[in-house]
Amino acid sequence: MKVSELQIQARIQPLKPGKVNPAPAQKGSDIRQKEAPSFGEVLRKTVDQNETVRFSSHALRRLEERNLTLTDSQLHRLNEGVRQLNARGSQNSVILLDNTAYVVSVRNKTVVTAVNNAAENNNIFTNIDSMAIV
Repeated sequence: MKVSELQIQARIQPLKPGKVNPAPAQKGSDIRQKEAPSFGEVLRKTVDQNETVRFSSHALRRLEERNLTLTDSQLHRLNEGVRQLNARGSQNSVILLDNTAYVVSVRNKTVVTAVNNAAENNNIFTNIDSMAIV
C-alpha cells in the first residue's frame, strides 16, 4: 500500500445516516422507501473502520523518505499486532514487521514513525512498554 493510499485511508468520512422520519409512501405506490440504518449498524460500521491503524503525518513522511510501502497483508499483520498489544494493556510499542520497526501508540491505534534497517543512528527506542514481532 502506497503512502498516498494510507493518507486517504487516514481521513475520517462523515456518516450519512438515512432520513429519521421518512415521508409515508402514497397509496397504490410500488415504490418502497429504504429504511435508514439503525444506530447499532452505524456504530458497528464506524468501529470496524476505526479498527485499522492510522499513520501520523510524521510516520507518513518517514515512509515516503525511506521509500517504504505496505502490502494489504502487511497492513493486516500490523493491525493484528496492535490488536494483540491492546488486549495485553500496552500503550506505546515497537512492532517489527519484515525488517521494519513501527513505533505505535497502541491506545490511539496510530503509527508514530517507521524505521527500516537502513536508517542511520535510529536504533534506540525510548518510552516503549512492549514489543511485538509480526
